[in-house]
Amino acid sequence: MAHDPAPAPRRGRPGYDLESLLAVSVTVFNEQGYDGTSMEDLSGRLGIAKSSIYHHVGSKEDLLALALDRALDGLFSVAEQVTADGGPAIERLEQLVRGSVQVLADRLPYVTVLLRAHGNTGTERAALARRREFDQIVADLVAEAERDGDIRPDVDPAITARLLFGLVNSLVEWYRPAGHPTSQAPPMTPPPPMTHAGQTTPGELADAVCAVAFDGLRIRGTAGADREPPDRDAPAEPLRTRTAR
Repeated sequence: MAHDPAPAPRRGRPGYDLESLLAVSVTVFNEQGYDGTSMEDLSGRLGIAKSSIYHHVGSKEDLLALALDRALDGLFSVAEQVTADGGPAIERLEQLVRGSVQVLADRLPYVTVLLRAHGNTGTERAALARRREFDQIVADLVAEAERDGDIRPDVDPAITARLLFGLVNSLVEWYRPAGHPTSQAPPMTPPPPMTHAGQTTPGELADAVCAVAFDGLRIRGTAGADREPPDRDAPAEPLRTRTAR
């Protein structure tokens, strides 16, 4: 005897499930700022009543929490994989950078919300605390690679970590993966780099970031690498200026 087909999954009020509602909300947060966005704004963009939004979430801050977790969970997933894999610290650090670039490309709107969080709400402060935990993982890997002799020791590991992920995080300001609506790009920003086959892929982007970052960090087996590293506590040499003739 034929069975009746299973009922379709519940999508909530007209045409929006939680996932699609979140995606639209994050777009509006990035366009107007979280603080500058009201539930009225969201209902207007979605074309549904505010009561239909409340069918899925209890407040605007609930949507923010979901967005921030989407970004942070991706980053911590990469960090956990790097920790489990073992291997030299310099290789794990590069793996962490590559994985973070992939997370940024895959979850660009959510990472953008995270990087623009100011700590004005309890949800934002909790997210920033998690972000500091991630930053510490990066700094610890940098310090370990320095002790291994693979990274130049004349720069403080915390500064190196900030500079390294400052480079990664800057991608949100101009990188637009294929299919991403260009209307979300900040005004007056240069277009993303292109390859002969089209737009830069996340893998190519990670290659570029690692080439720029790690070429400056690694200690190479050259004549210059045999020199003693500068003393961090030594006074800086005065700048030399040319005398005008």
